[in-house]
Amino acid sequence: MMLLAVLGLSACGTKVQPPDFQVTQATTAVSQAESVGAYESAPVELEAARAKLAQAKQALQQMDNLTAQRLADEATADANLAEAKARTAKSRKSVEALKEGIRTLQEEVDRKSAR
Repeated sequence: MMLLAVLGLSACGTKVQPPDFQVTQATTAVSQAESVGAYESAPVELEAARAKLAQAKQALQQMDNLTAQRLADEATADANLAEAKARTAKSRKSVEALKEGIRTLQEEVDRKSAR
């Protein structure tokens, strides 16, 4: 029992390293989401990612590394979701364009075979 208490106290004193990698990763994820048009298809998720990234950078400046790490991880997740939604929306548009092209071609074939 005493060992658990000592281990618990030592865990509380463990310093969290600055999450520079996580902040860089979040920054990259936000940029990727922006580059695929997430501002159109997933504006809420993109804005959440941007806000959390800004908060993570602020926490990092205040040396609150645990909060900075958590926020950077959340920003990455939000940005990845925004990117996925944007890519899905683009794929849907492509599928619809293909369907329209097939429909047009089918009409053309039907007209020619009716002659």
